[in-house]
This record gives sequence, structure tokens and C-alpha cells, in this order.
Amino acid sequence: MQQHTHHLTIRTHGKGLVPCTRPILDWVAETGIETGLLTLWCPHTSCSLTVQENTDPDVLRDIATFFDALVPEQAGRYRHADEGPDDMPAHLRTMLTQSGLSIPVMDGKPVLGIWQAIYLFEHRRAPHERRVICHLLGD
Repeated sequence: MQQHTHHLTIRTHGKGLVPCTRPILDWVAETGIETGLLTLWCPHTSCSLTVQENTDPDVLRDIATFFDALVPEQAGRYRHADEGPDDMPAHLRTMLTQSGLSIPVMDGKPVLGIWQAIYLFEHRRAPHERRVICHLLGD
């Protein structure tokens, strides 16, 4: 049994879903592990990770629109606004989504469906540099 770790840096351009499948696939391939479990962890409280549709961009736009309606940025609505009106809504959106993912690895690749990709979901309006911690355990 082997294990490998890696820190992936993802630059965002503000709110939205940022694809990060390719660097993850490349890193898993570099490890040489054929069968195992990939854990991805996002150590931030205002962005998250998700596996989602990778073909029709309307899916990503609809997800962003849905979260804007579900957790609106509205002045005076939240007590916590230390970093601006998008601060608390970003925390709530992260709480409603996922900070971590577990994906099986088979034949040297994370097992993703034909229409699936891995995304970092940025919940803040300003660009950020985000980290994703990758941990792979297997043979």
C-alpha cells in the first residue's frame, strides 16, 4: 500500500465553478497507483468542491443562479459581514455543499462518469488563490 499527497493551487476569477479535473488526473497518473481512493480536501470556508456535468455550460450557469437565489447577498441580512456583503453568503454556500470528496481510482484514473468533472466552487466575488489538498491511498 502506498500513499501520496499533493497541494493543488487553483486561481479563481470570482464566483463560479472552476474546472480542476485535468491537474488532478495528471497528478494521479504521476503517482503510478492503479487502484485506490483519492481524497480531495478544500481547506477554505468560502469555497467548496463538487463533481458535476462537464458538457453543457448551462448546467454550471443554472447552478450559480440557483445558489444566488438560495443564499442571496443582501446588505443587512447577516450579522457577519467582516469582508463584505458576500462574506456570510459564501460561508453558507460552503456549508450547503462539500469541502471534501472521495473518488475511487481504478486503472490508474479517478472513476468519473462520462459527463462528470471535478470543480472548485468559488463563493466569493473577488478572485482568490485556493488550495486543494490531494491524498491518494492505494496500490
